[in-house]
Amino acid sequence: MKKIIAAALFVSTGLVQAEPAHRCSAEAVKQAKSLLTFHFGPDERMEIDSTVKVLAPIRNPANKAQSFDVLEVWGSIYKGQYRMHLIYAQLKDSCVLMGQEILEHASL
Repeated sequence: MKKIIAAALFVSTGLVQAEPAHRCSAEAVKQAKSLLTFHFGPDERMEIDSTVKVLAPIRNPANKAQSFDVLEVWGSIYKGQYRMHLIYAQLKDSCVLMGQEILEHASL
């Protein structure tokens, strides 16, 4: 019985552990707000989700030996939802924004 309980505790604690936040997560949330404001102007209904999803890295088109980190942030203005990808250089001590993508989440 003790083995079953120990195994259950081991499995459950493994599920609770979250992936550590990317070092540029806070910067990506700030940049997402700036990106939405740039495209649509200031709007009091604008909201930026604080959840940052780390996506697969992409290759640097100028140097195939280098990759960029891609962070996904969602935002909204009134009923519009927007998915933003913030692309950062893979540097240890700084968050250098290399590119941005924004796409409205809509069915046409």
